[in-house]
Amino acid sequence: MSDRLDLNLLRVFDALLQEGGVTAAAERLHLSVPATSRALGRLRRAMGDPILVRAGRGMAPTPFALRTAPRVRSLLEEASALISADREVRIADLRRTFTIRVNDGVAATLVPAAVEAAAAAAPGVRLRFVTEGGESVEALRDGSVDLDVGAGDVAAADIRTAVLYRERMVGVVRADSPLGRHRRPTLEQLCRHPHVSVSRRGRARGPLDDALEAAGLRRQVTAVVPGFAVAVLLVASGGHVGLVPRRLAEHYGQALGVRWFPVPADLPEVDVRLFWHVRLDADPAQRWLRETILGAVLPPS
Repeated sequence: MSDRLDLNLLRVFDALLQEGGVTAAAERLHLSVPATSRALGRLRRAMGDPILVRAGRGMAPTPFALRTAPRVRSLLEEASALISADREVRIADLRRTFTIRVNDGVAATLVPAAVEAAAAAAPGVRLRFVTEGGESVEALRDGSVDLDVGAGDVAAADIRTAVLYRERMVGVVRADSPLGRHRRPTLEQLCRHPHVSVSRRGRARGPLDDALEAAGLRRQVTAVVPGFAVAVLLVASGGHVGLVPRRLAEHYGQALGVRWFPVPADLPEVDVRLFWHVRLDADPAQRWLRETILGAVLPPS
């Protein structure tokens, strides 16, 4: 008969998948390595799967373990919320990993401040930032992501949201570019220089092209890159014009030798929001995480 699964075994499973090995999981759980190894054996018998297998010098999770991990994390969080809903949590004693999905345009200005604020209040907390790959809310529902940070909105009754800030796109050029001498370049002037477009899907066209088309103009996009950080580096190294979030340009433009300017077009502003699942509303640790992220938003320069 297979071993019964209890919360302690599920915590071991979660730690093994998070840390990718017995030794690191044992350290996280404050258990001995032999005890953690025995728990892995019980998990393998109970689940009928190896869970972790040798891969070179390390260990890799099986497909079954990868599929099961988000559900186990969700169960552990619900159990934690059930126990702690009516009492305070000592944030300074918290030992936990939070997973936050965020795009690079937001991450560049948000992550440093968030990590610093979290470390000051809860040195035992790890913030694990993952890039956008799919924006499906299923990651919030199954617990593989604690918070989603991004633009737009989600029409789902079980997803909560809060606005972090409103963002506008601005133009950027290298500081010594001829275009950089103009405080407010015209659309015609912008079209005389090659452009870099940012799109994870490889699209060269965006809202600026609609504005240019309405004015009888057209730009030349000579590069399409997947993230804003790459776009800024390309602009800093050559003669391209780029469109990036204003906060990114303000906080890093001078250090990179890049100058930013408002674009003379009616480009849409976007609300950058926090998204989380309704089941996490009552968890004090999750509330602290959300408040920390909200408080870490840097004001415009």
